[in-house]
Amino acid sequence: MRRAVAYVRQLCWIVFGAFVLAFAYYHINAQNHLSEGGFVGLALLAKYAFDLSPAITTLALDIPLFLVAFHVKGRQFLANTIIASIAFSVFYDLFERFSPLHVDLSGLMPLAALLSGLLTGWGAGIVLRYGGATGGDDILAVLLSRQIGLSIGTVFLLLDALVLSLSLWYLPIRETLYTILAVTIASRVVNWTAAASGRVDDGDESETKSISRSLTLPDH
Repeated sequence: MRRAVAYVRQLCWIVFGAFVLAFAYYHINAQNHLSEGGFVGLALLAKYAFDLSPAITTLALDIPLFLVAFHVKGRQFLANTIIASIAFSVFYDLFERFSPLHVDLSGLMPLAALLSGLLTGWGAGIVLRYGGATGGDDILAVLLSRQIGLSIGTVFLLLDALVLSLSLWYLPIRETLYTILAVTIASRVVNWTAAASGRVDDGDESETKSISRSLTLPDH
């Protein structure tokens, strides 16, 4: 019973992290024309290019990687990642449909980049801290790093650079530079949050710490 309660608490933290991510991506990134790296960046790109909902696009990109994650990270990690991804998609969709909040920071883009980096990094770090991942791009980075011999951090940076390069066709240079600033801040906040001291409630602290270490970006 105690273990079940602890796991419910773990899932609550994972869902909360997904909520923070969805809030930031919709109210800060999308509303102020900031893109993002990884699969979320591709989803935002698809929204601007084809008017596709990021909620649907993110799930479509994630599902193939989930199948691979079962063999790479195990059943528990896969379950946590699926929960986080579905929660993110549901929250984002709800924000798109019903949120009355409009955060217009077009005249304060440094603040928009700062808030984006802090909130997205915090949300992703919470999910990682409690034994999940924010989507299939995390899993893809792990697989690529094993295949090509580069560190996880280097792979993340390369994937983000690719997505941001594609975003140049609809984002002006100014917004792209602020997006790079936001991604840089987020990468640091992810590391700090995922590696924060404290007890992990899932009873598998070693796995969570291993995930946190594997996602640590190199210092420059």
